[in-house]
Amino acid sequence: MLNSALKWVGGKRRIMDTLRQHLPTAPGRRLVEPFVGSATVFLNTDFDSYLLADINGDLINFHNVAKEYPEELIALGQLMFANHKGQEGYLAVRASFNLRIEVSNIMRAAKFLYLNRHGYNGMCRYNRRGEFNIPFGKVDAPYFPEKEIRAFAEKANNAVVLCCDFTESIEMAAPGDVIYCDPPYMPKTKTTGFTDYHTEGFGELHQYNLMYSLRAAAARGCHVVASNSDVAEALQCYGEFEIHHITAPRSVSCKGDGSGRVGEIIATMGGITA
Repeated sequence: MLNSALKWVGGKRRIMDTLRQHLPTAPGRRLVEPFVGSATVFLNTDFDSYLLADINGDLINFHNVAKEYPEELIALGQLMFANHKGQEGYLAVRASFNLRIEVSNIMRAAKFLYLNRHGYNGMCRYNRRGEFNIPFGKVDAPYFPEKEIRAFAEKANNAVVLCCDFTESIEMAAPGDVIYCDPPYMPKTKTTGFTDYHTEGFGELHQYNLMYSLRAAAARGCHVVASNSDVAEALQCYGEFEIHHITAPRSVSCKGDGSGRVGEIIATMGGITA
């Protein structure tokens, strides 16, 4: 199992064995990920090629820098980790990050990695002004993912990494491609759930637009797979898909009832079998 360089809310590392059963590989086949997140699915599958996409420009910049300039990212990141310790250091890096005055994409990627590893629970959230606003995570000695960056760079030779909306990346999928979507989930209640999509929300309209995009992709010959919460709204949204019920670990909330294992669905459509 290859680990991502990034901590990530809802990361798929602990359910990869189950998820792989629904992602059929074959010679010449490509995986399209419109919500690439930490890239754990990419790292732990064996497709011939990949299209990795996300609307978050900072996330995509990080992945592209890790792919093209891993050693420079490691060197700059290690220096930043060493020179900016504690809450004061974190707030200084966050303020600099939000000013967007970096001299290079490598510098911005190093700051993004620093904020990810030092921020609360590895969350990535922006306000409406596009400012990263996650508080300090009170981590005394955060792990620096040197080997994970190198592993990503080695595997990413067969990957194209793009910043775009999910509708655009799904439209890029060709017949025979496999599409895996891990969007912000439908909340289990009106007051819970992590439903941000970069600087915007990801509400019911977005969920249905995603489902319609996937249904259209399946009609043109793609095999489509989507994860979501095991709630009535998601079951209704994906009513025409084949539904698989699973349980998965969650650790977004600091409260005892906000962690543990929760129900999820894997919705599939298409004629390709794993």
